[in-house]
Amino acid sequence: MQVAYLLYHRFTALDVTGPHEVLNSVPGVESIFVGEEAGAYRNESDTLSLVADKSLDEVASPDILVVPGGYGTRTLLDHEPLLAWIRAVDETTTWTTSVCTGALLLAAAGLLDGRPATTHWLARETLAELGANPVEDRVVFDGKYVTGAGVSAGIDMALSLVTEIYGPEVAQAVQLGIEYDPQPPHDAGAPEKADGQIVELVAATFSERESGK
Repeated sequence: MQVAYLLYHRFTALDVTGPHEVLNSVPGVESIFVGEEAGAYRNESDTLSLVADKSLDEVASPDILVVPGGYGTRTLLDHEPLLAWIRAVDETTTWTTSVCTGALLLAAAGLLDGRPATTHWLARETLAELGANPVEDRVVFDGKYVTGAGVSAGIDMALSLVTEIYGPEVAQAVQLGIEYDPQPPHDAGAPEKADGQIVELVAATFSERESGK
């Protein structure tokens, strides 16, 4: 089972490392990090690099595609070399997945037209403009397309995928192995739960970062 993780500049690190930690815990899974060109890609805060061992041209038929989000997605929504590759590998993937605003790239490639999908809560409007039907669920399955909401939802998305492919016992073993037992100190992980002032602060902060300020 080959899993390809797409890298690009200004990606969100946990969108990649979360699903990778889950899927890479399953025996027989081969992880490949791929970018437009082989080499290092910096995350959105320019504090961390991940290395794409393969270029797009070298990865043609992964079983699973994982597309992470990040502020870098906004400059790639009309970047045809990347979108064309996503469409090409999607023709043979068993599962095509995204985390956070990675769904915007799937939608920009035309793969989510009319489909229910989820993304970061601040990107739902953009996802709709790109032709998908945004929903607030943390993980959404529609055929072979699996989308996860913002950032940390990538872990849930990957565990849900392991459940679907390998069964609940394997998924539970992986969950226990990585000790994924979230007990956050505050119940503020969704805009529907957080205080209005917190929602406004996060929205303003994300807007500044998205514009590169």
